[in-house]
Amino acid sequence: MTMAAAIEDRTADRDAWPKAGRIAGIDIARDLTAAETIWRNLEAAQTSFTPYQRFDFLSSWQRQVGTREDLFPFIVIGYDAERRPLLLLPLVLKQAYGARCASFMGGKHSTFNMALFDRDFAASATLTDLEGLISAISQRSEADVLALHQQPVRWRDLPNPLALLPHQPSANDCPLLVMEPGAAPAALVSNSFRRRLKGKERKLQSLPGYRSHIASSEADIIRLLDWFFRVKPQRMAEQKLPNVFADPGIEDFIRSACTAPIAGGRHAIDIHALECDEEVIAIFAGVADGHRFSMMFNTYTMSANSKYSPGLILMRDIIDHYAGQSYRALDLGIGSDDYKRLFCKSDEPIFDSFIPLSQRGKLAAGVMSGVNRTKRLVKHNPALLEMAQKLRNAFS
Repeated sequence: MTMAAAIEDRTADRDAWPKAGRIAGIDIARDLTAAETIWRNLEAAQTSFTPYQRFDFLSSWQRQVGTREDLFPFIVIGYDAERRPLLLLPLVLKQAYGARCASFMGGKHSTFNMALFDRDFAASATLTDLEGLISAISQRSEADVLALHQQPVRWRDLPNPLALLPHQPSANDCPLLVMEPGAAPAALVSNSFRRRLKGKERKLQSLPGYRSHIASSEADIIRLLDWFFRVKPQRMAEQKLPNVFADPGIEDFIRSACTAPIAGGRHAIDIHALECDEEVIAIFAGVADGHRFSMMFNTYTMSANSKYSPGLILMRDIIDHYAGQSYRALDLGIGSDDYKRLFCKSDEPIFDSFIPLSQRGKLAAGVMSGVNRTKRLVKHNPALLEMAQKLRNAFS
């Protein structure tokens, strides 16, 4: 596919754009290759974006998962009057609720979603700017609705401009640990909890080759992932949960992203491991950007060593590691699992937006908004949540 064929030029006629808006034109790329240069240039410019929007992360997801699910790239690039990129929205187009729906790439594997924003634009964007963007997408594409899930209100020190648009709280919360610069270890994990973990860890420290580390070599990454894909299905079966990692393309995506190198010697997904010479004891894998570590998936051994809480020990090590690198935050992903609240006492404010782009999209946006409000109501009402879980177990 040629560059001309891959990108549909969507620059609007000048009269169609709000005069006060800074977005003077858009392109819509229908192919990852067509958007790659601009995408990587925005990353290199320290644009405002989460590590879930790295090209290496989302290109792996799109090629291994999105393509299999008939999700088609719909990458919106907004420019100023001098054709300088102000933002890149990494979206995919799909059919949902009888409409053509544009949603963030990454699906359920991306905890946070947002555009890649020029920092100056992110700091000073106005509602007029965003309305101009929405108007352009509506006029210049076939999409009926934007369904934009799990967006942070802020990222690092900047607001998320998409929060200027109509939105509602996301169905789920994301537990968060705020890490103040120079904080004492006890401010991150209490001394009493540390003592409990230290007592358990003494049993593990007697194992030959006991160690906690971040996988760096491709051989180590492959070895740890081989173990994960053997053990995780067993853990999920114990909990009577479906093995989501068996869905088409998921394992290939994770393997690809975990071995994709990025600046600083890290990978698009980093793997933290607790192990000894005999076995892998626990792993946590997630994304990091110099400011925050965000956990994606984890599991721990099926052996007798599991009784010593290796997952909690590894989590303590991870917190101490990133605190030592002056990270400011750590999250354990969407959801309210009990172990997350042992470490994360706050919540990251996240929101969803359902923006109609056509008459057909108005109906779909209303339905999706209602569904999400209902999900949030259930998840935040213990009685309703218990009922929903019983129904799920009954039909599983």
